[in-house]
Amino acid sequence: MSTTITPEFVQGLPKAELHLHIEGTLEPDLKLKLAQRNHIDIGQSTIEEVQQTYQYNDLASFLAVYYPAMNVLQTEQDFYDLAFSYLQKAAANNVRHVEIFFDPQAHTSRGIQFATVINGLHRAIVDARALNVDAALIMCFLRDFTKESARQTLLEGLKYSDKIIGVGLDSDEHNNPPLKFSQQFADAAAAGLHLTSHCDIDQKDSIDHIRQALEMMDVERLDHGTNIVEDPDLVELLVKKHIGLTACPLSNSFVSPDMKGKEITQLLDKGVEVSINSDDPAYFGGYISDNYYAVADKYNLTKDQVVQLARNSFTSSWISPEKKQLYLNELEAYVQSH
Repeated sequence: MSTTITPEFVQGLPKAELHLHIEGTLEPDLKLKLAQRNHIDIGQSTIEEVQQTYQYNDLASFLAVYYPAMNVLQTEQDFYDLAFSYLQKAAANNVRHVEIFFDPQAHTSRGIQFATVINGLHRAIVDARALNVDAALIMCFLRDFTKESARQTLLEGLKYSDKIIGVGLDSDEHNNPPLKFSQQFADAAAAGLHLTSHCDIDQKDSIDHIRQALEMMDVERLDHGTNIVEDPDLVELLVKKHIGLTACPLSNSFVSPDMKGKEITQLLDKGVEVSINSDDPAYFGGYISDNYYAVADKYNLTKDQVVQLARNSFTSSWISPEKKQLYLNELEAYVQSH
């Protein structure tokens, strides 16, 4: 038996997106366009050839494709085009609020200025207000880089603190636990920034990393993190402290055959503020509504469950209580009319 939820219903559903890597929205056509504009030989000359390079079966093989693709991003206009292209898709999916991850070290390490990256992204965010999409930036540290690199990145980022809402932690988790960056997270919190951390699915020491992030680093959200179901005490902590968890079904499906749908529904049933997001949609075959529909269809979610996922996306976002209530009212009105 499949869900009674339709793709049209989830597409129109007002929602927030809290786990979206802007570099992961680099569609093959835009990659090719930017390569040509910047006279970069990427070894592919058609969209189909670019698509064929988007192949991987685990985190390491994905990152081996993901980071080299960024070489086409060179100018402020490139970062603007990348972000605005995504924000147009967000508007089409009725994403009302989005908190966008970006990886400055992936660009500064190849000679691109921090200002080039953030000014291009921020300009797109400002222009997206005309699309009725409200957006903010989360600066991520690459966990497979050094602590010193993270320290320097934070110092640079704080010069643009009016353009950044929080910090995150992503990239290869193996042998790179959250505590490696405890000082940078403490410094970011002291500067008034929000905190979140990737705790990727089915990693070595998953539960220990989740515990570090929650109990020692005081993160306000967990990205991925569905392995937390293995420790009921930590699940209780999530509920008690209203810590959001950002699940990404389609990207999960590249690593886990069940897209972690069972864990997502378990957490939802226990009152965890779990939300549905698209992660790196250009690479994993779907934007946010595709992710909602995939998990709803495979796990026969009820309308109430799908609406609760959308509600959680707003309640666990980093916006004011007043703004949350406006979006929640909009969500309830949509549900009543459908």
